[in-house]
Amino acid sequence: MSLARVVVAAVVVEGRSKTQVAKDYGVARSWVYELLKRFEVEGEAAFEPRSRRPHSNARATPRDVEDRILFWRKSLADQGFDAGAQTIAYHLSIELGSAPAISTIWKILSRNGLVVAAPKKRPRTSYTRFEADQPNETWQTDFTHWKLRNGRGIEILNFIDDHSRMLISATAVYATTGPFVVETFRTACNEYGLPASVLSDNGAVFTARMRGGRNAFETELASLKIIQKNSRPYHPQTCGKVERFHQTLKKWLVKQPKVTSIGDFQEQLDQFREYYNFTRPHRALGRATPAHAYNARPKAQPGGKIIPDHFRLRNDVVDKHGNLSLRHNGTMHHIGIGRAHSGTAVRMLIHEKEIRIITTSGELLRDFIFDEERNYQRQ
Repeated sequence: MSLARVVVAAVVVEGRSKTQVAKDYGVARSWVYELLKRFEVEGEAAFEPRSRRPHSNARATPRDVEDRILFWRKSLADQGFDAGAQTIAYHLSIELGSAPAISTIWKILSRNGLVVAAPKKRPRTSYTRFEADQPNETWQTDFTHWKLRNGRGIEILNFIDDHSRMLISATAVYATTGPFVVETFRTACNEYGLPASVLSDNGAVFTARMRGGRNAFETELASLKIIQKNSRPYHPQTCGKVERFHQTLKKWLVKQPKVTSIGDFQEQLDQFREYYNFTRPHRALGRATPAHAYNARPKAQPGGKIIPDHFRLRNDVVDKHGNLSLRHNGTMHHIGIGRAHSGTAVRMLIHEKEIRIITTSGELLRDFIFDEERNYQRQ
């Protein structure tokens, strides 16, 4: 039997005075009075253990601040932006002048059922991170896919600065081609200056090295003394920053109204780019914006070695129309040899724009200077 029951029984059943019972059992008289009052109201429930938690906490987060935390959580999530505790703290510090600790915000979100556990998610500490020391030291580039409201597929070509995460360019197109990559790159360089290097995967619009050639983008970089870097095949982690950026962009796009024209979609991309660069605090930058990080240091400049002259040896067979095919700067061209040589196995000796075509026995069929303005190189 608990002490509380003994005390109540001594007073109610035995009829002993509250003062005497308190003295006999070594308890405060005020507790005896409180216990008896509780027993009269609650009956047996009065003997259940009670929480010793205080009714109030002077250090508790004020209710109005907690309401703003929940407001920012919903507002940011509804717009497709990052709505984590650190981002909420950033917005609160601007709005209120200060913000609770990140851990406090996280606890408030968790208490309101707004934190989804991800026990299988790989911890950030397990990654090996690399970051350029200066803005414009390396630009990462890649394209990703999206669909308009009418179901038509489009692609988004992105360039981001490796050091600052500055979104240099985000451009929509129905199909990414080599000339489009060069044109978009030139436009970005006019606005931000030339980068010292560019990092991409091995997509055909970025490099032709897997095919033993050089495409338009590679030629453009070489002419500007910009170092080209390509990731290891089947290893997207090398271009991890732009790959991760695609997730952030698509998370935002999902929350936006669906549009039908590519022009309207480009306006959405421009709107996101403005927010991403100048308003959104970036976790990897210590909650600074990409624009702040980009402008905080001097810019790197091209300093790579000039790529030596381009030599190629190509084996081919003259087709039934008497032509050969050759890809130059990402564009396919045709070379006239003559129907008399249809089916002949040949070798093409290519030195920049100087091309010699010989048979396997050494007979010279054609020697000319390639004209990249013409799709068909006449005899």
